[in-house]
Amino acid sequence: MLGQLAIVGQNTALVVLGGHLGPDVLGAVGVGAGVWNLGLMALIGIQMAVAPSIAHRRGAGEHAAIGPAFVAAAWIGVVAGCLVGAVLWVAAPVLIDGVGVVGVLRAGAIDVARSASFALPALGLLLACRGLWEGCGWTRPTLAIGVLGLALLAPIAFALMYGRLGVPRLGALGAGVAEAVVTWIDAAVAVGLVWFARRRLHAQEIFAGALRPGGEEVRELLHLGIPMAGAVLLEVGLFTATGLLAARFGAVAASAQQVVLNLGSISFMVPLGLGMATTVRVGHAMGARDRVGARRAAMAGMGLALTSQALAACAMVLVPRVLAGFYTADAGVLATSVVLLHLAAIFQLSDGLQVTSIGALRGLRDARVPVAITGFSYWCVGLPLAYALAFPAGVGIAGLWIGIVAGLTTAAALLSSRFFLLLRRAR
Repeated sequence: MLGQLAIVGQNTALVVLGGHLGPDVLGAVGVGAGVWNLGLMALIGIQMAVAPSIAHRRGAGEHAAIGPAFVAAAWIGVVAGCLVGAVLWVAAPVLIDGVGVVGVLRAGAIDVARSASFALPALGLLLACRGLWEGCGWTRPTLAIGVLGLALLAPIAFALMYGRLGVPRLGALGAGVAEAVVTWIDAAVAVGLVWFARRRLHAQEIFAGALRPGGEEVRELLHLGIPMAGAVLLEVGLFTATGLLAARFGAVAASAQQVVLNLGSISFMVPLGLGMATTVRVGHAMGARDRVGARRAAMAGMGLALTSQALAACAMVLVPRVLAGFYTADAGVLATSVVLLHLAAIFQLSDGLQVTSIGALRGLRDARVPVAITGFSYWCVGLPLAYALAFPAGVGIAGLWIGIVAGLTTAAALLSSRFFLLLRRAR
């Protein structure tokens, strides 16, 4: 959880820095980061297969199979990162133009998305390393990497965005460049950590020259990872689509959308961390054929997530202006942010339940049905309702968030029901 909070702190730093350069820069950072997040989450989704695969091997005592799985994951991460980065470079203007973003906001958003795309190969490698150590139950490196990235990103982004230390003032472009630079540093440090802890991670043979990926391991990871990436992209796509649609209402609306999305991301990191832990614990238990332990791990994750999200919802309802005030002093952005935070508070419990439920399902290696569930929830319920309320019904930007609430609540109900159904079948 702390590792995820440190990672989202990097996005927060960019949003805060952009906010104090004005609504145009903040809106550009928000829209551009939303497009880049599609590539980011595609890689995260693919590499989500690494931790449960490693966890199953460790739970079953198959330590010799851990190294080959990691090598395959590293190759997949780098190759997929290059491919996704190339697609993102070409697709960024198309996506941004497709929803009607124009002027300074458009140019800045394209700069952010394209410059940040250079981070994706490094990110794929970093995620492979994370999957290795998290699958082995060693999570402190995730926190260390997150803190390092935050410590580096804030000053580098400040210098590039504001034009300090002899660097020209790049504005929104500086946010994307800083993201790319810091991600490559993080990846290098992650590889170093794997080398120093190679015995603990059962990965000695990797550094003895076993660097060619095995076909069986690649197929296994892609068989699990591609559906997981689909599920992640469907959810992120909902937020990205609504973020891009919000830009139609102007820079103030786009800025408020980014403020609330970032605050929502911060609160989401706690249940996301719990969901990742649930995946690993359920994977360990299933590898050891301990179904009772798997059930206990899942229930603990869900209960903790609901508790944390109830607290987040209370904060959004009671002190919304204080929370939004950390990002901007613009009166229009503040007023719109307060309205959106009240709506965001509604789906906190649903968001926590759906992410821990899908984490438990990943621990069971149930990857394909959750894709269908999330696709229906986000794209057949959430986005159509969001668009209908925001534009034909004339509700405005608040209508977009009502659609998000509906989509996440539907996903939470269906995913948790699926998990309990599988539990009954396992008895």
